[in-house]
Parts: sequence; structure tokens; C-alpha cells
Amino acid sequence: MDLSRTFVLSKNVVLETIRDRILFVIVFYGIILAIASRILPEFAASTEDKMFLDVGLAAINLLGLIVAVFVGVGMVNKEIDKRTILMLIAKPVGRSEFILAKYLGLSAVLAILVAAMTGIYLGFLYLQGIPYSLPSILLAALFIQLQISLIAGIAIAFGVFTSSLLATALTFGVYLIGNITQDILKLGSITKNPGIERLTQILYLILPDLSRLDLKNDAVYGMTAVIRPSLLADAGYSILYAGILLALAIAIFANREF
Repeated sequence: MDLSRTFVLSKNVVLETIRDRILFVIVFYGIILAIASRILPEFAASTEDKMFLDVGLAAINLLGLIVAVFVGVGMVNKEIDKRTILMLIAKPVGRSEFILAKYLGLSAVLAILVAAMTGIYLGFLYLQGIPYSLPSILLAALFIQLQISLIAGIAIAFGVFTSSLLATALTFGVYLIGNITQDILKLGSITKNPGIERLTQILYLILPDLSRLDLKNDAVYGMTAVIRPSLLADAGYSILYAGILLALAIAIFANREF
């Protein structure tokens, strides 16, 4: 694998994604916050500050998730549908380089989106005089980036071997289940049934535990952002899981015929 060639390809992915006007998501996010700043005081008598903090972070997560899923799923299939994949693999570009470049490019785009939306979010908080913990918000935004980058890896892995529609449904399904994997594990232990307990443990090992990457509540309630060993372990978990997904995607893609 040639890393310099991979980074050139990933740069092209970033430029291509930006040309698809994906950055309009940032404008849409600003509109959401503007509407929320007007509507929330009408419905939340004394909790509008907390609700605005929550809505802002949740919107960053949701919009990032949508981009990660729909762009990630279509990255490989779009190249196949346009037949440009034939030109790419005919050149001295390895299939592993192709998949890794797609992932790195999409992750870079997601990082740009998260950084821009976080900046807008902090701007609204300042203008409205809402008290907040800057380190907690920045840490929550970082873990949102880790979470949606992991989802991007899932989307690309599914997109490598199935249709865009099915891959999208599967990725959203994994995201939804990934947020309750700890609850599934607890449910299995409550049943006291060895078979169900074993099944829930297997599911917990296979599916991503996305709740480990959710620090939005900490940011909303101003909990002190301290880099604890558990946070470093959670960050490492997301990176390792994404790496396993990419290895799986590369292995599947390497055996595909076009």
C-alpha cells in the first residue's frame, strides 16, 4: 500500500464531496439553531438553556450521521455504477488503497462538518448568553466525530457488497441497535437463561457499543471534561472497530469482480 497515493485519493474524495454541495448541511444546521432559539423559550419556561444545549449537540450528531450513512454507502456503488471503478483499478491503485482513501476522505469531510457546526453552535451560545462548559462541549464534539466516523466505516463496509438501499437500511439498523447494546447485555443477564445470555454477549461483541461515544449529556450539564483512562479506552475502541470494518471491507472488495 502506497500511503502517499492513498492520501492523494482521499484528497480527491474530499474535493468531490464538497462539490456535491454537502457543506450546505452547515447552513441547514444554522437554520435549525436559529429556529430553536426562537421556539424553545415559548415551550420551556426555565429549561430553555439546557434544551438548546441538548438540541444543538443532537443536531450535530444527527446531521453528521445522515452524511456518514448516505455518502458512505454510495461511495463505492457510485464508482461501480459510473464504471469509473474500472479505470481506477486498471491504474496502479490497489483495492485496499481505494477503500482506505474513501474512508479517510469521508472522515475528513465529517471532521470539517463537525468543526464548522460546533463553531456555529458556540457562536449561538455566546450571543444568547447561555452558560456552558467549553472543554465539555469540545470533548463531546470530538466523540461525535469518532462515532460518525465509525458509522461511516460501517456504511462503506455494507456498501461494498450490497445495494445502496439495503446498505443504508442495515447501517441505520446497526446505529439504532448500537445505542442500546449495553441494555441488550443487561437484559440477557436478567433472564437468567444461559442461551439468551450467550446470545446477548455475542451480539454485544459483534455490534458497536455507540453509547460509549456519547458525551452529550456531560456537555449539557457542564460536567468537567477530564481526559480519563476510560475516555481514552473508548476512543481507542472506536478506532479499532473502524479498523476492523475497513479490513473486512477491503477483504470483500478484493474478491469482487467487475
